[in-house]
Amino acid sequence: MTSTPAAPFGRVLTAMATAFHDDGSVDLDGTARIAAHLVEHGHDGVVVSGTTGESPTTTVAEDGQILAAVKDAVGDRATVVAGVGTNATAHSIELARQAEKIGADGLLLVTPYYNKPGPAGVLNHFRQVVEASDVPVMLYDVPGRTGTQISLQTYETVSAWDTVVAVKDAVGDFARGVRLTQMGYAVYSGDDIANLGWLAHGGCGFVSVVGHVAGDETRAMADAFFSGDHAGALEIYTRLLPAIDAVMGVENYGATTAKAGLQLLGVLDNRNVRAPLVPLDDDEVAALRVGLAASGLI
Repeated sequence: MTSTPAAPFGRVLTAMATAFHDDGSVDLDGTARIAAHLVEHGHDGVVVSGTTGESPTTTVAEDGQILAAVKDAVGDRATVVAGVGTNATAHSIELARQAEKIGADGLLLVTPYYNKPGPAGVLNHFRQVVEASDVPVMLYDVPGRTGTQISLQTYETVSAWDTVVAVKDAVGDFARGVRLTQMGYAVYSGDDIANLGWLAHGGCGFVSVVGHVAGDETRAMADAFFSGDHAGALEIYTRLLPAIDAVMGVENYGATTAKAGLQLLGVLDNRNVRAPLVPLDDDEVAALRVGLAASGLI
């Protein structure tokens, strides 16, 4: 029997999309439907206002409205983690305090992007945002988007802070991830293609994108692995590969493919995104449909 690591925010989470009306305004009802869909299909947590939620394009007020709508939709059925990471520390502090006031169960704090602070700057940013609230924090390490990787020395320092309990890892270095678990962090896979690999290296769960369309299957994979049925987990992972490739393996992926997938499932009636993103065109939607169908999802 495989030991099951603690998962402070739940085991199956998705970084959920934010729905928009045709005029570009936030569709709170549509966003609530996404959250309810996820909870009804295998999720015990959701993340709002992350990259897939198009947080670089939403205002502080909109982020608060989105969080409140999702909290109302989810109730006590799942944890709600609020993305508060930006490349301006004061902005992130404002978001963290707002999220605490609204009742977020956790905060997702990404490394500052574009301005690429060094280790001292990253540590200072983390310290100020973490100290701004008492809400548990999941750090998010995604150098492919931020241009900066969190150093192991920074992780060592931060591990002493009581409220920082987890890491969403999109670095993909499993040996490095094992070291993070040894420091006491709960490590979540931040890249769907690596989900099963992370479980084998001590990961506690996932912050997914493919979960928008494969929540039950993602849950079944985790349950199989932690029950000791590794062959069964591999079988599910293998079956999901066409969907993972279709959602994550294209240039215009993330919010765009998640929303198109939700439209194909009937959860959303559109696939609107905010510029600079553009929605999938008809050919891209057709390719996405093929991938989802090959995994038995539609």
